Amino acid sequence: MSFEVADGEFCILLGPSGCGKTTLLRAVAGLEQPSGGGIAIGDQRVDSLPPRERDVAFVFQSYALYPHLNVAENLGFSLKLRGAPQEEIRRRVADAAQLLEIHDLLARKPQELSGGQRQRVAVGRAIVRQPRIFLFDEPLSNLDAALRAGMRVELARLHQRLRATIVYVTHDQAEAMTLGEKIIVLDKGKIQQIGTPAEIYHRPVNTFVATFVGGPQMNLIEGTVDGRGVFTGDGCRIDLASLLAKEHAGKPLTVGIRPEDLRPAAWNDCSIESEVEIVEDLGADKFVHLRRGRLALIARMPPHLSLNRGDTVRLTSEARKLHLFYEGRRVS
Repeated sequence: MSFEVADGEFCILLGPSGCGKTTLLRAVAGLEQPSGGGIAIGDQRVDSLPPRERDVAFVFQSYALYPHLNVAENLGFSLKLRGAPQEEIRRRVADAAQLLEIHDLLARKPQELSGGQRQRVAVGRAIVRQPRIFLFDEPLSNLDAALRAGMRVELARLHQRLRATIVYVTHDQAEAMTLGEKIIVLDKGKIQQIGTPAEIYHRPVNTFVATFVGGPQMNLIEGTVDGRGVFTGDGCRIDLASLLAKEHAGKPLTVGIRPEDLRPAAWNDCSIESEVEIVEDLGADKFVHLRRGRLALIARMPPHLSLNRGDTVRLTSEARKLHLFYEGRRVS
């Protein structure tokens, strides 16, 4: 794989467990030795340098705080190891604590802190280093859902203030979409797509990216296209004449539709006919699970729409919102 991270950019490495995200991050940090290729920070090749000489700060999933040291001592520990003057250590610790709003916790030990406070200390320990690159390895995965959402916002604000270069590993696509300026989607050790959050979401290059990014995930419908450009498959009939070249006639095709892009259709429209299986009422939205034979769909519907289990409905989508894939790769 090959990619670049610009100076001051917030770059996300996104992918499922086991795809190589953390291994890649550890290789950048010098904690793993790559079998080939090279790693450069700025204009300097660093793949032969030990971790301490790469000028990077690593924030681990487990926080990795020293339990016998208080917050102030944890924050300043790396500076102390490097022989920084005491006055400089105090100044940098105070600045980081003020930035992260943990200045009133400096005398506490890690066991006296909440999960969110420990995470702030771990981030603060990286900030005091003032490294060229911050490396984050799923730093929010140990937090509960509400605290994780709050910390996402805090990390975004922190990046705006520092304009630091950040490489951030996560399997959570909500974190990636919220935080990332650039997202690199990985699967099985290979880069699937590089782009902005909008590009990754609205123009996925293959069916893996299409279904991995987005919640609920994109619906995929298998079928074929006739000579008039009409797609049929599993009870669906969709006119794709305006989107497809004639060369696709008679070939297998996969149509992708985001749940929010499905809407009720008139009975004479080109549409998808299916039966309501489960309705998830979330207050502001309804996630409606539908089935027809082997085809399972999820539609995001407005809360006022009344649907019950067993109802038969027809759904459609605007042609411009459809995603078309041939042999797993995007064609339109």
